[in-house]
Amino acid sequence: MLATLTDDRFDDPDWLYERKLDGVRAIAARDEGSTTLWSRNQKPMDATYPELVTELDQRGPNRFVADGEIVAFDGNTTSFSKLQGRIQLRTEADIARAAIPVYLYLFDLLVLNDEDLTGQPLRERKRRLRAAFDFGGALRLSTHRNAHGTEYFRHACEHGWEGLIAKRADAPYRSGRSADWLKFKCVREQELVIGGFTDPKGSRHGFGALLLGYYDGARLRYAGKVGTGYNERTLADLRARLDGLTEPRSPFATPVRESGTHWVRPELVAQIGFSEWTRDGLLRHPRFVGLRTDKAPHEVIREEARG
Repeated sequence: MLATLTDDRFDDPDWLYERKLDGVRAIAARDEGSTTLWSRNQKPMDATYPELVTELDQRGPNRFVADGEIVAFDGNTTSFSKLQGRIQLRTEADIARAAIPVYLYLFDLLVLNDEDLTGQPLRERKRRLRAAFDFGGALRLSTHRNAHGTEYFRHACEHGWEGLIAKRADAPYRSGRSADWLKFKCVREQELVIGGFTDPKGSRHGFGALLLGYYDGARLRYAGKVGTGYNERTLADLRARLDGLTEPRSPFATPVRESGTHWVRPELVAQIGFSEWTRDGLLRHPRFVGLRTDKAPHEVIREEARG
């Protein structure tokens, strides 16, 4: 179940308000003694986060499906940039060397033993979730507040959070995007597809900027370039991946008027922070946050705020 972006902050006793965590969405499932973490695009993540699988084995019921978010912290704030250091790792030695603690925050329960809970109201699912797990260690319960969304949103922004998720308390769990879950964002970020890059200039290595786009139906529309937010390692690692995806023609349906361009198959998805969209549909003041491995490129659209 996915949330819809909105600019309408509100108070309502029939809604719950949760902290929006800046991490990777995960479905945790256990059946017949086997526990698996699945990404949003249905890829297993057990090898990347083995300590979370262990926590679920030790602290969860025998059979369940739960929804949550995997996060790493930078101080008291969840940080997708910090989590980047764990996303690509697969071996115990690499994970130990990275020394980046991760946590799984659960916020919904879809199946418990032989009972399908998706048709139950959210408030009931949360009650069952709280009772079903022995929360502690790296396994956390995502708490919420009732009714007072505007006050909690101010608190979120003052404390450097990404924002809030507002959820209708009596809503069932439905796959796909829904107006029963709404995003209140303190900062503007969204996923965009990488369709090319430009040559580096001066002392810069790797590349100059990534060329970004989003899908409008089957068409990849150009959304601008991002040249900030990289360190030397990111520039080198990304350039190596991009060189393996080169294409002779632009994947964008709209013209790209940049010099020194190189085109790539649109297979990589980046998380991008920015201040606003311009009138001609380009990003203003964009910055690279990290690569996403949990979303298919064709699912990336321009997020429009409702309300």
